[in-house]
Amino acid sequence: MTGPEKLPARNVDGEPLAPCSTDPVTGFFRDSCCNTGAMDAGVHTVCAVMTAEFLAHSKYLGNDLSTPRPEYSFAGLSPGDRWCLCAARFLQAHDEGVAPQVDLSATHERTLDIVPLDVLRHYALP
Repeated sequence: MTGPEKLPARNVDGEPLAPCSTDPVTGFFRDSCCNTGAMDAGVHTVCAVMTAEFLAHSKYLGNDLSTPRPEYSFAGLSPGDRWCLCAARFLQAHDEGVAPQVDLSATHERTLDIVPLDVLRHYALP
């Protein structure tokens, strides 16, 4: 007898979770998807398209995503890059008027525990 099968991750629309980015490789597990699990305290589940405004705001708040950090094999993000953001950070950016667009097909359903679906849909890519 084998253990239970792992169910595929789902996006906010209940469909299989699509990859967010392979260049740069993103995700808490660096698997190109906004997967999450017990070790992901930040809930890195929102697949967002970076903007200069969001990156500057994030840096101002102490989370510098644009500066390369070679010691962590991190090249730094640029506008247009896709990245798995913390759901709470995305909601904060929404509240402060600087939220980036999101790819709903690549945003993990766990996001809905933190960010309402109507907020996500407001920023959905066309």
